[in-house]
Amino acid sequence: MIEVTFLPVLFAGITSVVIGFVWYHPKVFGSMWMQLANLTPESVEKGKRLMPIMAFFGLLASMLTAYVMNYFAIAWVVYDVIGAIELGFWCWAGFVATTMLGTVLWEQKSFKLYLINASYSLVSFIAMAIVLLLASV
Repeated sequence: MIEVTFLPVLFAGITSVVIGFVWYHPKVFGSMWMQLANLTPESVEKGKRLMPIMAFFGLLASMLTAYVMNYFAIAWVVYDVIGAIELGFWCWAGFVATTMLGTVLWEQKSFKLYLINASYSLVSFIAMAIVLLLASV
């Protein structure tokens, strides 16, 4: 990676959104996540009408994350998949895992809920870093 370009950032953002749709699907972690987050099926149904808007903003947020990660990748001279995995892990550990832990410590949210959300972010960050690497070649 030598410069930040649009297509790798777009592909990484799409990757994160797709992982999110799978991760929070009821047959994966979605049912447990809903229960731990105190969401009812009715409230989720009401929110479905806003799903296209939420997905769009989720994509934008993921693209911003990918954009910043791409700058880190350039600064750290990431040139292989191992480096991309390390980039994803350290960005997650330093910026996401620690910040999200506040929901457990200060908001008294369930640690299981934290694990579901934080592990999604870990998988997403690593996947985005790999996609940025591969799409930039």
